[in-house]
Amino acid sequence: MEETIMEKPVIVELSDVWVGYDGKWVLKSIFLDCRAGEILGIVGPNGAGKSTLLKVILGLIRPDRGTVALFGKKPGREARLEAGYLPQISHAERAFPVTALDVVLMGVYNRTGLFRRPGLKEKETAMEMLVCVNMAEHAGKPFGSLSGGQQQRIHIARALASKPKLLLLDEPSTGVDSVAQEDFYVLLANLRDEKGLSAIMVSHDIGVITSHADRVACINIEVHYHGGPELCLSPEIMEKVFGKDLKIMVHDSRCATCNKRHIND
Repeated sequence: MEETIMEKPVIVELSDVWVGYDGKWVLKSIFLDCRAGEILGIVGPNGAGKSTLLKVILGLIRPDRGTVALFGKKPGREARLEAGYLPQISHAERAFPVTALDVVLMGVYNRTGLFRRPGLKEKETAMEMLVCVNMAEHAGKPFGSLSGGQQQRIHIARALASKPKLLLLDEPSTGVDSVAQEDFYVLLANLRDEKGLSAIMVSHDIGVITSHADRVACINIEVHYHGGPELCLSPEIMEKVFGKDLKIMVHDSRCATCNKRHIND
């Protein structure tokens, strides 16, 4: 019998976590977990503390109160070796004058160290990751010449280059069109199903997250819901998280747009 999500091992656990800036709480009493082989979606409005939450999980921000465990350890360099992080991508980064392969090689530095030049083994790993995301033929192309969807795949390959067990993704579909978004989420599901990869992805787009995540956490400074995506769209939860004037449009993957593919992707 197939193992359910709740029967799988916990790989990330936050217990009563509080984080404050300038005398204000940006996260309050956060209880949250992610399990092996799970895609966990974190949704909430801008300023809800979603990006801060990812940094807390990675140990980049220390909470004022509460405990955090990443693969059973206190977040730090050793635990972070098991996690690949994809922060929000800036316009400046998209235009940086490097090849696609160079970008992926940046992900290897997490294990080799920043000042060691990548050798043949590291380049083979980077090419393996490009194959994994169907971008090997673009390895030598300038990163800035690629489409938004192609750039997103390159960044996923970079995050995978350190061979993580967990991906943390901050607004991964920002700046790409609906077709590229759908391709990205299909790729993420394939990585989960074929490689056992876990993922925590942050987004303000609740319609997309509920269509692709195994579980969803709705956050606006506090956790207002943590469970299956089918129940998180209740009016009560949505009002607590997004306010009274929220309008939701859920994108249907059966529509013509999602069945169309870019020639260059």
